[in-house]
Amino acid sequence: HVQLVESGGGLVQAGGSLRVTCVDSGCAAGRTFSNSAMGWFRQAPGKEREFVAGDNWTGSRIYYADSVKGRFAFFKANAKEVYLEMNNLKPEDTAVYYCAVQSPYSSGDYRDPGAYASWGPGTQVTVSS
Repeated sequence: HVQLVESGGGLVQAGGSLRVTCVDSGCAAGRTFSNSAMGWFRQAPGKEREFVAGDNWTGSRIYYADSVKGRFAFFKANAKEVYLEMNNLKPEDTAVYYCAVQSPYSSGDYRDPGAYASWGPGTQVTVSS
């Protein structure tokens, strides 16, 4: 059983930085982040949910959306905590940010929200101009 929870969102001025955190509070905590592909998605008002950053289940590859390359960084501090470091934030980064995980050992399309088995409730990030 996987239950993801995000935290760390808030209000930041353009050019600033934020770090959002994802933890697994479910029964599989301690193993899920080691054997499953994870991803960060975001959804802005009036727009579809889009992929931001994530890795494959082995952790050997990390993927980034073109819009955030060079500004955002995905990393796992340990088996229980996954982070998305957001730097040089822009107003267009304003969105609800979601953490998602695929089934263990699954290699689904990282850009497709349908490839992810579980989602957190999201955390709001607002960037002022």
